[in-house]
Amino acid sequence: MTDVKAFGEKLLGNLEKVIVGKRGALEMVVVGLLCQGHVLIEDVPGVGKTVMARAMSKSLGCVFNRVQFTPDMLPSDVTGVSIFNQETRKFEFRPGPLFGQVILADEINRATPKTQAALLEAMEERQVTVDGVTHSLPRPFMVLATQNPIEYEGTFPLPEAQLDRFLLRIRLGYPDLADEVAVLEGQQLQHPVEQISPVFSSQEVLEAAETVKTVYVANSIKRYIVELTHRTRSNPDVYLGASPRGSLGLFRAGQARAALNGRDHVLPDDIKALAQPILSHRIIVNPAARLREVTAERIVQEILLAVPVPGGTFNA
Repeated sequence: MTDVKAFGEKLLGNLEKVIVGKRGALEMVVVGLLCQGHVLIEDVPGVGKTVMARAMSKSLGCVFNRVQFTPDMLPSDVTGVSIFNQETRKFEFRPGPLFGQVILADEINRATPKTQAALLEAMEERQVTVDGVTHSLPRPFMVLATQNPIEYEGTFPLPEAQLDRFLLRIRLGYPDLADEVAVLEGQQLQHPVEQISPVFSSQEVLEAAETVKTVYVANSIKRYIVELTHRTRSNPDVYLGASPRGSLGLFRAGQARAALNGRDHVLPDDIKALAQPILSHRIIVNPAARLREVTAERIVQEILLAVPVPGGTFNA
């Protein structure tokens, strides 16, 4: 897996020219990229969510489109619309901003549920159906969505079907003092994102993603993954647990993390490191538990402590 490890190091090095001191969050985004998954970035304004999406697209030479979600936005504003051409006397499809490779869905929870639903088919099946005609989306295709966890006025909570389509939910958080000083120095004359150049092509991204699929996952690791997701469904504090898509997300992301670390097999540590960002946003805590201030993150942490970690060798 040295090729994927080199891929990750080179891409992360490029991203760290722009996003300072957030190596862990950037690694999660690269895991999402290698799994051909989507990432929900939930954080306060001004910590670099938009800049990170721009840096990712520029590093890969991908088509970057930004969709600023608002309450008055229609589904056709995202997917595109068919327009009647007077000359040809036929309807012609005009693609919307969703027809890109790295899509920044900015403040996704400000759109109405009807508009949010326009993303469901695109995120799962990599295609868009308009007026009965299906249009394939370009590859690679990745949605980086942002939402502010503090401000709720004028927002619409993401439905469970939408949340379940995000492979990972991450938070960047505020930089520490030294990193924030480095941000000031780095942007004194010019924003560093303007100086980023592509380090990989779209085809190389797809090849790396295919390589990740060959990483070995032992049966004991598979059972460990499924046991974790099953525990979320039987927990008394949970109203709705993680779906089988959560198990598959842990499986794929575990392969990607192992490959990024230069291994050809998945370890339990890979699964434990990924459980929070992959499972917590798929869990709905019941009202009684919320009154006791029980969070999905706490439930996942308790499950990780309760489920026995498989022993033995994992590369056989």
